Order: sequence, then structure tokens, then C-alpha cells
Amino acid sequence: MKFRILALGAVAGAAALAAMAAPASAYVACNGRGDCWHTSERYNYHHGWGIRIHDDNWRWRGHHYRWREHEGRGYWGRNHVWITF
Repeated sequence: MKFRILALGAVAGAAALAAMAAPASAYVACNGRGDCWHTSERYNYHHGWGIRIHDDNWRWRGHHYRWREHEGRGYWGRNHVWITF
């Protein structure tokens, strides 16, 4: 009986670890001026801001883009200023 409880606990613990090890969703957001940053959510940016969302495995072609990471919810606006929303 005690062994059975330990075995069930081990299985439950392994299942919890497997669930936590699942990869988190991530995206790459880029504006029309080539500033790109990672985001954990697929926000609905205003169409006029010119933000495009790509999957995390997206790779740019050419030299038009540059990484500009920033914490928090927002986007890179004109004059390379981070705008929070």
C-alpha cells in the first residue's frame, strides 16, 4: 500500500515537471522601420502603428532589421522611443 502511494506520487511529480518544461509561446514583433523585439503574447497592435507579428522561429533577410529588446507591453515608435500601452 505504501509503495503504491509512493509510485503514484512519483508519476504525478513527473507529469507536473513535464507540463512545466513545455516551451512557452513567443513571437517576434517588427515595426516598419526595422526595429524588432520579442514578445510573449500576440497583441492586437493598432493597424496604423505598422507592427507585424512573426513566430519565434522567424528570421529576417537582408540588413533592414535590428534587435531592440525592451521589457513590458508596448512597441518601438518614431525616433526609436519605446511606447507603452
